[in-house]
Amino acid sequence: MEEQVALLASRGLVIDDEDVCAAFFGSNNYYRFSGYARYFQRAPHMGDDTFTPGTTFAEIRRIYQADEVLRTTLSQPLARVELLLRTHVARVIADVHGPYSSFLEESFYTDVGKAEPTVESCLRDIDRSKDRHILRYRGTEGDRVDYSKLPVWSAVEAWSFGTLSKAIERGASGALADAVATSVGVAKAGFAYRVRSLVYLRNRCAHHSRLWHHSVLDAGPTPNNVRNKAKRLAGQFEPRSVLDVIASLDDVAIRGKVADPVLPQVAKQHPRDCLFWEGLARPQSPRDHRA
Repeated sequence: MEEQVALLASRGLVIDDEDVCAAFFGSNNYYRFSGYARYFQRAPHMGDDTFTPGTTFAEIRRIYQADEVLRTTLSQPLARVELLLRTHVARVIADVHGPYSSFLEESFYTDVGKAEPTVESCLRDIDRSKDRHILRYRGTEGDRVDYSKLPVWSAVEAWSFGTLSKAIERGASGALADAVATSVGVAKAGFAYRVRSLVYLRNRCAHHSRLWHHSVLDAGPTPNNVRNKAKRLAGQFEPRSVLDVIASLDDVAIRGKVADPVLPQVAKQHPRDCLFWEGLARPQSPRDHRA
């Protein structure tokens, strides 16, 4: 840790207390921290890792910790929305297509390209489960595992959030997404892709990945009325910003009556002109080292 502190100091980072800095790197990976530090360095993409004059370790650490707090804040509403979606997917499939078998048939899903067939993802997740509510319905038919008696309300609890998202997007020739959206009480347009963006955000939070200055790859089409309401509250932000996905999350959570909105909390905690908020609202790619 002392070597890492010395390296940062040699690059011009102002470190008021080297012991505190060393203790930080005792529990936080240097390369995770460097993802934030890149935004304060002159030109790492050109091999110049020196910090802009006056940059302090405390300043970068505050952003690092604010990002950690945001991930923690998002974890609960994301979990509650995930459980909400599991409930409504099971309800819609049972009511419209029957509670058994159909959701584990290849013909139930519309798959595209060379991606793994959705039914294989569903079965793989179910096969992995050791929960009693799955094991009690796991039968055999010759050399094959038989799930013909497995009810959909048990199956959805074994699926990963990613598999659930695929099922929503591809189930019943696209009709499943519309039916689940209606059941939850949100707009049907683009709903499956909004769910995908929530999976993406949940995975970044679960793996402690940086949200600050992150442009969301799987940004769902947040409805204009939801986005405009969020911007009146929090100011302008870009469509691929984390704030856009949070606005979408809040909409689903509020309409599903499972969690309080997150965006008002975040907006209250951070001034619009602070570095942390700027990095959330208008993410920029880091000028990082070239491969």
